Amino acid sequence: MTMTDPVSDLLTRIRNACNAKHETVDIPSSKMKLEIARIMKQEGYISGFTYMQDNKQGVIRIQLKYAGKNAVISSLERISRPGCRVYVGKSEIPPIIGGLGICIMSTSQGILTGKQAQEKGLGGEVLCAIS
Repeated sequence: MTMTDPVSDLLTRIRNACNAKHETVDIPSSKMKLEIARIMKQEGYISGFTYMQDNKQGVIRIQLKYAGKNAVISSLERISRPGCRVYVGKSEIPPIIGGLGICIMSTSQGILTGKQAQEKGLGGEVLCAIS
């Protein structure tokens, strides 16, 4: 069975693992998923991630982060979907929860947070919102 939306799969696996209080979650790898994991680590939403090579495409193991009993990630939302792409200009990048969350964007210079894209003066496709 082919997967039509790998980014949604990544977000759903992380969301389900957080709700089940797992320490780690394994996700099939791709370049985009590695970049999303890198941004989540950089912004402090996960403890870390490792890439493990297997005979197929590889696996990303994400170490989830908790503050006490609650997960640091309270909300993961897919914005641009395969059936309805959402593109924004540099002045239209949405603030997430008044600036407390981040949006992850696909730009001409790679996968960036909304804040990084604004600083570089770039627009692009809004992939997801994390808070």
